[in-house]
Amino acid sequence: MTTPSDTQTLILSRAATRPGNLALPLPDGLVGAAAKMVVGKMIARGWLEEVEANLRRGEPMWRETGDGHGTTLIVTEAGLEAIGIEPLAASAVASVRRAKPRAEPVQTPDDTDTAKPVAIRAGTKQAQVIAMLQRPEGATVAEMVAATGWLAHTVRVCISGALKKKLSLPIAAEKVEGRGMVYRLPEGS
Repeated sequence: MTTPSDTQTLILSRAATRPGNLALPLPDGLVGAAAKMVVGKMIARGWLEEVEANLRRGEPMWRETGDGHGTTLIVTEAGLEAIGIEPLAASAVASVRRAKPRAEPVQTPDDTDTAKPVAIRAGTKQAQVIAMLQRPEGATVAEMVAATGWLAHTVRVCISGALKKKLSLPIAAEKVEGRGMVYRLPEGS
C-alpha cells in the first residue's frame, strides 16, 4: 500500500475530524495546479471521492459541474485506513452522502457538529497501538513503528488525529530517561 505524503496525511487527518469526513477546505497555501495534482493523486488512489455538494448545508465546493451544481471531496474508507483511522463510522456517513438527497430538513449547526461514535475493530493496527498505549510502561513511537510497520509520522498522526481528536482518548506523554518520549493511556481508558 502506498504511504501518503505529509500533505496528503494532513488533508486526510483533518477530514477525519470534520462532520461527514469533508476534505475541504484544503491546507493554506495548497491552491491551483498543486491542489489539483494532490487531489487527483488522492482520488486515483481511492483516498478521496468527489460527491455532489449540498450547498444548502454550506458544504465547500471543489469544482462546479456547469449545471448550477458543484462537487465536494470526502475521504473514503481507504483514505482513513491509509492514516490508521477506523473507517466503520465513515462508511455509513459516506453511503448516506452518495444517495441522492430527497427533501431533507434544514439542519442547525449543532446537528452537523455532533460527534459520531467510532467503533474500533480488533486486530487492526489502530487497535494494536491502543493496546500498546494501555500497557503500564506505555510505548515509544519507535516501538509502535516496529509493531505496526508504519512510518514514524503515521504513528504520530494516529496518536494526535485518530486517538486524541477523533476518539478523545486522554493520551499522556512523558520523557523517560533511556527510552525518550513515552506515550500511555491512563488506567481505565
